[in-house]
Parts: sequence; structure tokens; C-alpha cells
Amino acid sequence: MARRPRLAAQAAQASMRTPIPNISDNEDEEMPDATPLDVVTPQEDEEDPENEDEENNDAEEAPTPSRGSEPPSRSATPRRGRPSVRRGRRGGRLGRPPKDRGPPASDDGDNDAASEAATPKRRGGFRGHRGGRWAKYRAGGSRPQQAPLDDDGNPMEIVNDEVLLPEDPEGEEKVDKNGRLLEGREYRVRTFTILGRDDRLYMLSTEPARCIGFRDSYLFFQKHKHLYKIIIDDEEKRDLIERDLIPHSYKGRAIGVVTARSVFREFGAKIVIGGKKVTDDYQTRAARERGDVEGEVAVPEDRLPAPGEPYNRNQYVAWHGASAVYHTNAPSVPLPLAKVQDAKRRKIVVTSDNWMLEHAREASRFNSQLAAARLENCDGVYDIHTNVMQYPAHMQPTHARWEIVDDQEDAEGVDKGERLPRLDPVYGRNFRIHDLCLESTPESWFATVGPEADNGGLSSIPSSILEELPAECLRAFEAAKAREVEWRAKWHTEHQDGLRARLLPSFEWFPK
Repeated sequence: MARRPRLAAQAAQASMRTPIPNISDNEDEEMPDATPLDVVTPQEDEEDPENEDEENNDAEEAPTPSRGSEPPSRSATPRRGRPSVRRGRRGGRLGRPPKDRGPPASDDGDNDAASEAATPKRRGGFRGHRGGRWAKYRAGGSRPQQAPLDDDGNPMEIVNDEVLLPEDPEGEEKVDKNGRLLEGREYRVRTFTILGRDDRLYMLSTEPARCIGFRDSYLFFQKHKHLYKIIIDDEEKRDLIERDLIPHSYKGRAIGVVTARSVFREFGAKIVIGGKKVTDDYQTRAARERGDVEGEVAVPEDRLPAPGEPYNRNQYVAWHGASAVYHTNAPSVPLPLAKVQDAKRRKIVVTSDNWMLEHAREASRFNSQLAAARLENCDGVYDIHTNVMQYPAHMQPTHARWEIVDDQEDAEGVDKGERLPRLDPVYGRNFRIHDLCLESTPESWFATVGPEADNGGLSSIPSSILEELPAECLRAFEAAKAREVEWRAKWHTEHQDGLRARLLPSFEWFPK
């Protein structure tokens, strides 16, 4: 009787360890039983004699039910305790049974053929057996790039690794077919040839992008659709590494290049060392239409070397500290234009020998900026509030005047030198003819006319000043004053010059 409490404790522990089985509808199907093994393992033969004695004692101590007692009822629902499994021996392990390895292989090949026929083909595969999503780019071949699209959405033609565009006769005199600049011009970035691509010059796409002002080559190609990006293969990449053009750590990266000719064709003087507008541009006609001043430096902030020293083309190379271009000590708030010009002026040491040259150069540069600003204003400024193009006041008429032309007069006697000759009266009787004639002031110092005219002009000068003038100057002044009065007398108010009809007041819906 001493062993019953220990058995009860073991049963309680097993019930706490074993989870409640989740029986679903799919478990009603019959499952094939595992084939019993006829061979007895050595572990089953070597039983502990103490365990055998305990089993015999348990069997003797177990009470035997009487014949009159009813057998205990068993529910179909599995009990919460240990699962009802058939135990062959005491101490059997719970959980999944060991895999059936099958009968041992015989010497003949019949079993091998049977096992190959019975084994189903494995579906799927292990992770990474196909190399991943970038496996097709590790084969060593160059990646095909999609051709840029034109304004109509059609792919543009690619010839010699660049977009085929119409040639500029003036621009062709500055660069050859392989991208080499002529007449002593040099690129601001490194150029090189690629193995198997003839004698054409190429650039790493990141270097001209940083040179122009982009942080990476993605926006560089997105903003400039006429540039074609090329991804080189492993053999070409290995050749660039051996020539020390790219570091050895770049052998596993996708390296993009672009032809030097297409970069010069797109940016012109901005990619040339000390490039000047129009002079070093490929498309000179487009540069003149933009209003570029010929001979002006395209990139004033470029750091040009002293005479006799080479230009630093490595300043836009990533592994040579090109990131310092974007980490300068420039203020986050933009400075006024005058302060920026002062900072640029301090870089030039003005001495007694070059002060006159520097003064004339700064005056010329300032005049060029004023001319460019005036030319830009002449094109109009778009107003977002009124949705109209606004033009300067000096380009707009200040007053308008309607005049009725008497077409009944004899056209024979009319002076043939008039700007708008008179027409035959038959046209005036059958058609309404409007002629527009623009008239400017005879002299620029005349006062403004019209309803917004001021009281300035020669007539506003007081007589006390005129008394101090000599007789000759006074006569010239009176003649000029008469011309101004005559000019201003031609213009009246809008009611008179507009030829407004004098309608009688009426309370009806139409005028009388």
C-alpha cells in the first residue's frame, strides 16, 4: 500500500505535462499502423530486475474486482490525464514514435529499384538553392538597360552606348565621335576607356552627377533623359580594378557608366574645366536663346588651380573624399546676394597693380547680371494668384485713344507715306474696320500722359529757376516745353478718348 501515493503523484505530474489533445474532424480518418518490428532490440532484452520486481509487486497489490461488481464505465471522450496508449513495457517514452527506417538493404539491386519507385519526388527545395533574387545578375553578364523614352513615350534609339540625337554643327567642332574634347578643352571628371568598347571615353555615373550637383546618379538620369546608363559586366569591372580606376571592394557592386560625349552634349560648359557659356557649350544656339552671356564662366564656384598646376579630378570620386562636397561649412540660411559677392571678392587679392582690372571685371560682371535680369523680366512673370503673365509697366501702354477716320475724303490727295493708308469708302460702308497704331513719346524725358499722369515735366519748373538761365538756354527750354505741351494736349480723359456714347437716363431695361 506504500506505493499508491507515489503512483498518484506520478499520474498528476503526467496530466500537467501532457496538453489536451485537439481532436478535429479530420482525425476521423483511419491511419495505417506502423509495421511491428520482429527484431527485438538489445535495450528491450536488458530490463532492470528491480523494475521487474516492482511490476510484480504492483500486480499483487492491485485489488481484484468481485464477480458481482459492475465493470467501470469508460467514456468515449479521452481523459484529461495520460492519453490512453497501449504500453508494451514500463517506462516507454511519450511523444512521436521513431521513424521506420524500413528493412535492411539486401545485396541484390531489387530493393534499390523498389525504393526509388516508391519514393515520391521532392517538391520545392531548400532555401537559396536558386541563388536568390539577384542570381541572374551574378552570372557575369552586363545588365540590359531600358532605353529612355521621348516626349511621346516612344523608346529612343541607342547608338554607340548613347542616345541618338541630331548633331549641332558648331558643337561637333568641340568634341569628336569618341568623346575627346578638342581645342584644348578638358573634362572636370575622370574619363577612361572600357575593355571591348572600342576607343570611346566613359565616366563613372556618380562622378558627373556630383560634379553637376546631384547627390547620386539616380536623379542624375531621371532629370536628364538624354543620358543612357550602362551597367558593365564582371570582366570589364575586373579590368577597371586592375587599372586602379575603381577599388577592389567594388567588384561585387553594380557599376554604372555613361559616355563622355553624351555628358558634354547635355551639360556643355559645366563639365569643362573653366568652361565659358556659349564658347564651350555643345548646343550654342540653345544657349543664346536662354540668354547666356557669351564668355561668362559657367561655374564660378569651381576651384580652379593656379597656373601650371593640374586640376583635381578626384574631388568628385567617392573613395577620394567626394562626400566632403556635401559637408561644407556653408550656412543653412541662404545669404543675400551682396554678401555672397563680397565673399567671392575676398578671394582675389586686390593690389595696386590689378585694382583697375578687377574693378572693370566686376563692373562688367554686374552689368551682365543686370542685363540677364532685365531680359528675364521682359519674358513676363507668372502670378499664381491671378493666373496671368505680368509684364513690366514700361512695356505696357499707358493710355488709349479712339479716332474716327473719315473715309469720305478723296484718297488721291492723301499722303502715301502714312503708316495706315486710307481705304476705299466701299469697305467702310460694309465692314467695321479697326486699325491699331502704337505711338511712343517723341523724347524719353516727356512726362506721362493719361489719367495717371503726374504734374512733372518741364511745366512744373518754377519761374525763379528760369530767371537764372541765360537767354540762349531759356529759348531752348521754351521750345522743349512747347513740344511737351503739344504732346500732352493730344491725350485726354478716358471719357473723351474712349468715345463713350452719351446715353439718356431711363428706367426701362434698354437705354434710349
